[in-house]
Amino acid sequence: MGEPGFFVTGDRAGGRSWCLRRVGMSAGWLLLEDGCEVTVGRGFGVTYQLVSKICPLMISRNHCVLKQNPEGQWTIMDNKSLNGVWLNRARLEPLRVYSIQQGDYIQLGVPLENKENAEYEYEVTEEDWETIYPCLSPKNDQMIEKNKELRTKRKFSLDELAGPGAEGPSNLKSKINKVSCESGQSVKSQGKGEVASTPSDNLDPKLTALEPSKTTGAPIYPGFPKVTEVHHEQKASNSSASQRSLQMFKVTMSRILRLKIQMQEKHEAVMNVKKQTQKGNSKKVVQMEQELQDLQSQLCAEQAQQQARVEQLEKTFQEEEQHLQGLEIAQGEEDLKQQLAQALQEHWALMEELNRSKKDFEAIIQAKNKELEQTKEEKEKVQAQKEEVLSHMNDVLENELQCIICSEYFIEAVTLNCAHSFCSYCINEWMKRKIECPICRKDIKSKTYSLVLDNCINKMVNNLSSEVKERRIVLIRERKAKRLF
Repeated sequence: MGEPGFFVTGDRAGGRSWCLRRVGMSAGWLLLEDGCEVTVGRGFGVTYQLVSKICPLMISRNHCVLKQNPEGQWTIMDNKSLNGVWLNRARLEPLRVYSIQQGDYIQLGVPLENKENAEYEYEVTEEDWETIYPCLSPKNDQMIEKNKELRTKRKFSLDELAGPGAEGPSNLKSKINKVSCESGQSVKSQGKGEVASTPSDNLDPKLTALEPSKTTGAPIYPGFPKVTEVHHEQKASNSSASQRSLQMFKVTMSRILRLKIQMQEKHEAVMNVKKQTQKGNSKKVVQMEQELQDLQSQLCAEQAQQQARVEQLEKTFQEEEQHLQGLEIAQGEEDLKQQLAQALQEHWALMEELNRSKKDFEAIIQAKNKELEQTKEEKEKVQAQKEEVLSHMNDVLENELQCIICSEYFIEAVTLNCAHSFCSYCINEWMKRKIECPICRKDIKSKTYSLVLDNCINKMVNNLSSEVKERRIVLIRERKAKRLF
């Protein structure tokens, strides 16, 4: 795993920090920075983006939020996630803040089938920064910036080549023109008895810096190696032609350097001869001055040739820059196509997941509907049975538990010696006229109150309609009142 995408301060490097240590792994730890709100999810606007390779929808877009309360203690909140947040094996209620302490166990999502543990399990801990830093997970914004840098190529221009430590073709051309003019003027202004000043004075400071290396003996070019390296890194289709131009440019600069060294040697020789002869050997001085002028003329010719090569190199650089711009545009379009294809794949994966969820919900709804229908049928059967029982009970009450005299349910049932039963009030009124059973006409010799019949009738009447209950109560009151009078 790469280094975390944030700057390490000196204060933090020597202290301790809170983090969520991923259980069983030495990477993917989540840093809890003081005073900052930490959000976790699979979306793009969170602090740490968790994208599961096994189940992409296990982590919600904004799964949970961790922040410090006013007392400085860290808290966690489930942001209405689909698969939940678990603290010490207990699921948290959504949008409710819970305090966490060192050693607490945090689980995001649920374990998949045939697995005991979830994919994202963490332990709250406080460790030294040197221990935490190599294991931290990069933040979401840093990962996005890193991906952008990988997709975007560096653009080179002549302005960059003209920066510190490098000389561009335009500046170099102006410098060479300056050297040519000043060299010619210097040669014309010299007389026979005078020796020109040091040739290096007429050269541009950029060219005077071309001195042999003390270690290798090869010339050091302060500006042009960087141009060569940058040009080599571009790897364009016509890079071979540019390389050949640069090699020729390098050879020409070496020749200019050798001529410069020869001019310096001749100048030193002229100065030494002048000191020794003190104008006694003017021919030798004139000869050496002529040689110096020849070297300067040769140097001017080389500089003119070098100027032509610089112009050609500048033109080549411009063509390569245009070509690179075209390649960058094409590469950008290709990157957009790849991003679009990836977005379409994610969209189709999400649609498939939604279709699967829809099918699961439909299966659950069908099962519930079937269960509801079965419950409804059972309820109808129970209702039918209950109505049948009530109907049978009404038949029994009407046929067996009604007084034949008043045609009402027995009130204070009395059983005669012939085993027939009547209301106590009704049989007493009957006996005022005849002392015989109204049904079998046998003589009435005894009357016995039947508590069993009374209790049975009272319980059965309680299950009947309110009208039947009210009518029975009214009859009982009337008969008690008649008995008193």
